[in-house]
Amino acid sequence: MFAAGIHSCAPIAKSWLVRDELTARGSVKSVMTRAAHHHAGFGRRGFTLLELAVVMFLMALIMLIALPYFGSLQPAQMRSESRRLASRANYLYQEAGAQKVLIRLTFDLDHNGYYVTRLDPFAAKPVFTPEGGPAGVRVIMPVGIRIRDVWVEGVGAVNRGQVSTQFYPSGYVDATVVHLIDQNGEVFTIAIDPFTGRVSIANGDLPPPRRGVYG
Repeated sequence: MFAAGIHSCAPIAKSWLVRDELTARGSVKSVMTRAAHHHAGFGRRGFTLLELAVVMFLMALIMLIALPYFGSLQPAQMRSESRRLASRANYLYQEAGAQKVLIRLTFDLDHNGYYVTRLDPFAAKPVFTPEGGPAGVRVIMPVGIRIRDVWVEGVGAVNRGQVSTQFYPSGYVDATVVHLIDQNGEVFTIAIDPFTGRVSIANGDLPPPRRGVYG
């Protein structure tokens, strides 16, 4: 009978153990759930007014420091484009005399750029063909800079369409004045001397020379 009593108590003890284990598991799960909710709530917490003020102050400080550099970028581009055109014209002047060919530098004002073609006067059928090599690459002005007008001796000032400057085998070039302008209204003047091929660059809006030569 005593043994039977022991056997009858075993299921009850086992049920207590199972209940305690389930209770413990439920407590742990509840704690983990609360911790996860707390962590998620912390991740969703927005910026405070102080943090936003600090961020806005830093952004304003960076812009204040960077603005002078942005302002000086376009004049630098104007100088760069002026020098590129001057270098191209100097090369074409030398090339026309050395190769005994007629070279044409055409300004396309409608598309804000220029390109180069050449003609061999001794060819069976002389025609202008695109210039090869780096000098033949078509140039388009960057955003914010445009060719305002081009003056060519014997043609006059042109501000739309196309106009060409010719470099002759004899060492002569059409006197040419080109005006570049940026969006702030600053103007650069590029002038080609007809007798020496020398190209001068001036900061300002200079008119064409009376006899095709400055100075």
